[in-house]
Amino acid sequence: MTPAPAPAPVPLSGPRFQTDPAALYREMRREHGSVAPVLLDGDIPAWLVLGYRELHQVTGDPVLFSRDSELWNQWPNIPADWPLLPMIGHKQPSILYTVGERHRERAAMISDALEAVDPFELRSLTEKFADELIDAVCAKGETDLVADYAALLPVRVLALLYGFAEEQGPGLVTALNDMIDGRDRAIAGQTHLATSMAQLLADRKAEPANDVVSRMLADSGGFTDEEIAQDLMVMMAAGHQPTADWIGNSLRLMLTDERFAASLFGGRNSVAEAMNEVLWEDTPTQNVAGRWASRDTQLGGRRVRAGDLLLLGLQGANNDPQVRIDGAALTGGNNAHFSFGHGEHRCPFPAQEIAEVIARTGIEVVLDRLPDIDLALPAGSLARRPSPWLRGLTELPVKFTPIPALGGSPA
Repeated sequence: MTPAPAPAPVPLSGPRFQTDPAALYREMRREHGSVAPVLLDGDIPAWLVLGYRELHQVTGDPVLFSRDSELWNQWPNIPADWPLLPMIGHKQPSILYTVGERHRERAAMISDALEAVDPFELRSLTEKFADELIDAVCAKGETDLVADYAALLPVRVLALLYGFAEEQGPGLVTALNDMIDGRDRAIAGQTHLATSMAQLLADRKAEPANDVVSRMLADSGGFTDEEIAQDLMVMMAAGHQPTADWIGNSLRLMLTDERFAASLFGGRNSVAEAMNEVLWEDTPTQNVAGRWASRDTQLGGRRVRAGDLLLLGLQGANNDPQVRIDGAALTGGNNAHFSFGHGEHRCPFPAQEIAEVIARTGIEVVLDRLPDIDLALPAGSLARRPSPWLRGLTELPVKFTPIPALGGSPA
């Protein structure tokens, strides 16, 4: 009897990542199991790790599943203009592609620099910028909470924490958003960020201050300016867009789900619950590239060859039936999701804490300032970013009773 042909690899693109990725992940798991063959742009093969247990194994074994992109067996097939090169780097000097002891040293430098951020200062800065952004729209009675708020807030806060002058914030906002969504403007955005970061390093070497950049420069690990600049750009990009999407996705949930209605009328206990549910069900970072097998191995019943690329299916793992009860995630205070990664290459704990403070404060300011806020469009018509990597709204139009600004000049 002739065996049935194996299911074809799944293209990691298309509208379903925008409309219903959860259903797509379920189908992939049903057809392929916990490790699914996928095709990246240009039909480049990779594995998408969808199983919770398998993802834990991959992220917990940095020797077998390395972060060293030089191991990739597909480099001969990658054209110079491949669109995913900025994400899957070749000979990049940032911490993302550093392995072993040097990675641990760089991760410790970053964690120490971020851990020294004063939590009261962080919340105060976030409230300040959030109030300015609300002041700019509160008299209109309507706004887009993505374009006019969530997409502007995190980088303004991070810029000051890192050491940038406040007047540089708007330019950095534009550069970061161009890098994510600008396509033709992405290179210009990356150039602006790199030039600004290099100048900041030079300024802080000449005149240290109480900021993240100065603390990184003062580290005794002997890191070069290029290493520090690259890590700062990674931190800025990784801290901005996922946090902006965390704000947008959480506000969408609270505005569309009656379980969180009390929070819209003065309660605050549900804000943290909504944010945690988003990390389980609608996480901003859906899939991450990646890990490379350092030798032939087995994973989830698949034969993985040395040099194969494995993509971390964070949302797929969060949706794994093994960690759900009757289809529901173990959300109520349970933080065992993969939304911040796992293992030594996970998002540093101080960075997670900073993102949570910015997101929660940003949400609370909206609910405090605009207590009768409501969606201006049907929930089902809200547009999402068509990306298999980052999941966020491209719009969140709302209406509310116009109110006067608190004062001061808008951001």
